[in-house]
Amino acid sequence: MSIVYPITILGGLGLLFGVGLSLASKVFSIERDPRIDEVRKALPGANCGACGYPGCDGLASAIVAGEAPVNACSVGGAPVAEVVADIMGVNVAESTRYVATVLCQGDCDKAKEKYIYDGIQDCRAQNILAGGSKSCSYGCLGCGTCKDVCEFDAIQILDGIAVIDKEKCTSCKKCISACPKGIIELIPYEQEVIVKCNSNDSGKVVRENCSIGCIGCRICVRNCPEEAFIFENNLAKIDYEKCINCGICAEKCPTKAIWTSLELEKAVNQ
Repeated sequence: MSIVYPITILGGLGLLFGVGLSLASKVFSIERDPRIDEVRKALPGANCGACGYPGCDGLASAIVAGEAPVNACSVGGAPVAEVVADIMGVNVAESTRYVATVLCQGDCDKAKEKYIYDGIQDCRAQNILAGGSKSCSYGCLGCGTCKDVCEFDAIQILDGIAVIDKEKCTSCKKCISACPKGIIELIPYEQEVIVKCNSNDSGKVVRENCSIGCIGCRICVRNCPEEAFIFENNLAKIDYEKCINCGICAEKCPTKAIWTSLELEKAVNQ
């Protein structure tokens, strides 16, 4: 009998607390918008964070709350945006698709080496050793760290240089975060002309280190019919808002530091 009473009391207290919690959950419950679950189901579930929110759950809540656009998921692209827009009862705003691009062409044949690297195949590890083996301190190290973090098989290492297949790229930005040289940038998918160099060295130094880097001659700047070039820190850059992809700059560039999309596709498919 001495055991029965404590068990009865504890059982009664448990039942009382259970009823109390049940009532409290109903009184203080926050109604959840059913569209959140619908939007979440429509999202691809990559949880890459490219949208700026903590995973697909966070994005779904933000879209329903009106804090994020219906086309915020770069991984899902237009098909997902259309489904989400239908759930939210709005039209999909036309937006520019962006893809990651490696701004370097200094492969094993074109860029000089300071030393032979035989360590861990990770660009961040190699970068610790005097900025890496490349004589150009801005060049791609080619260890494939960007490739390792890409979940969409969009990156290849070709002759010591990372090359991104824009058809597979979802602009999740993981490669951008992983690159210790900061030479991967997002550019418009439709952009066909790209300055594939990121060196801020003077032309003389560039020539000594790499045969295909931008030497700051400004021939592209002078020949662009749309004045789409910006020249700063010894480097020519394209204003994609002004560029019409005429390709004149690529034809005139003496070092071929400016590539066209056709050349990029050839490199990927080699």
